[in-house]
Amino acid sequence: MSPQKQGEETMMSSLNETIEHDEREEENKGISHSGLKNFLWHGGSVYDAWFSCASNQVAQVLLTLPYSFSQLGMISGIIFQVFYGILGSWTAYLISILYIEYRSRKEKENVNFKNHVIQWFEVLEGLLGPYWKAVGLAFNCTFLLFGSVIQLIACASNIYYINDHLDKRTWTYIFGACCATTVFIPSFHNYRIWSFLGLGMTTYTAWYLTIAALVNGKAENVTHTGPNKMVLYFTGATNILYTFGGHAVTVEIMHAMWKPQKFKCIYLYATLYVFTLTLPSATAMYWAFGDKLLDHSNAFALLPRSAWRDAAVVLMLIHQFITFGFACTPLYFVWEKVIGMHDTKSIFLRALARLPVVIPIWFLAIIFPFFGPINSAVGALLVSFTVYIIPASAHMLTFKSASARQNAAEKLPFFIPSWTLMYVINAFVVVWVLVVGFGFGGWASMTNFIRQVDTFGLFAKCYQCPPKVPATNQTLHH
Repeated sequence: MSPQKQGEETMMSSLNETIEHDEREEENKGISHSGLKNFLWHGGSVYDAWFSCASNQVAQVLLTLPYSFSQLGMISGIIFQVFYGILGSWTAYLISILYIEYRSRKEKENVNFKNHVIQWFEVLEGLLGPYWKAVGLAFNCTFLLFGSVIQLIACASNIYYINDHLDKRTWTYIFGACCATTVFIPSFHNYRIWSFLGLGMTTYTAWYLTIAALVNGKAENVTHTGPNKMVLYFTGATNILYTFGGHAVTVEIMHAMWKPQKFKCIYLYATLYVFTLTLPSATAMYWAFGDKLLDHSNAFALLPRSAWRDAAVVLMLIHQFITFGFACTPLYFVWEKVIGMHDTKSIFLRALARLPVVIPIWFLAIIFPFFGPINSAVGALLVSFTVYIIPASAHMLTFKSASARQNAAEKLPFFIPSWTLMYVINAFVVVWVLVVGFGFGGWASMTNFIRQVDTFGLFAKCYQCPPKVPATNQTLHH
């Protein structure tokens, strides 16, 4: 074995030991207080990371995928799901490689991350400089901000199907206050039980949608005309691009692992499981309701009320609370670093410092309550760069020199025989997403979004709510 390879292996071994030592030390603190608390609260295993990735990937978007199928048509809907699922898994892999590269370089400089959570913009700064930090910070924070907004909108949209005595805007006020309690969850170490429960909830909801659609059968006079408009086609495609774009929290999830170098394939495994939820539910709902979904971006709207549907709504509400925390936690970290509170040990002081982050999210959810169309807009303008273009470009630039490739902390995967092929794949990702996702998708989703603003107005009190039947009419029918 060459001295260089021996040096690399020694360095990686040192990195692994340092990471494990720091994380196990934190875990042991939990054990000394309570074994049960540690089991539920302190997560850092490969399984925790898998649950976090899978749970974060299929939140409220599960309810908008049938809407996307009505815009795309069945065949395109299935193809885009598989394609963007693979593309998303690839760029998550790139992010994991860049994280390991950054951390291994810092470990050589004896930098200690015991009380510091590494974030994506810091990886970009460490590998490529301050301009990349600014770009990464801007896109990531804006994406996470609107990702949190979408969860609040989804909460209000869902609860309305159980209790319509209050309008959706009022429900947004209520759930904004509820979701603000996520300020008390310190980091992704502490999402172990929530990730597990969250994935169970979306699994139930996905199979409820599938079975309910099949049991109820095709709606009367159902039609399946999609795709028939370019605007709708690319809006639907961009919503699916958004579906597999949970990478904004990838670095934080990795940092919470005891052995982050094992993350590389976790996102792919999570995506494969997600396919078992999204493909059956979206295809069954589109088969049953067809073009009716074009006017109902929330799949719950078309299914008859029952105990099964109410259970699915409640479970999705709880899961959206969890996903709100997933999206907000990196924003909390950024804000803590800005105001100098990131190293503070007190949970209560950190929670108090985090509260200002929730206020703009709350406000934006009230201004733009467009469940469905906002997903596509965020996907085209933010996810396209944060999740696909920036990671692929950053990987190419980080390893552009021969010495960087030779001394890389992680070698090429077994199915990529050369760096040339790696560059070809990354270049394809950049060009495809720039043209189709950001270009056509941006045009289509913003056209659709503006149409919603023109139709319903900003601060819409009850977006896509069915007209209420007056009480006098109901009495006459009885």
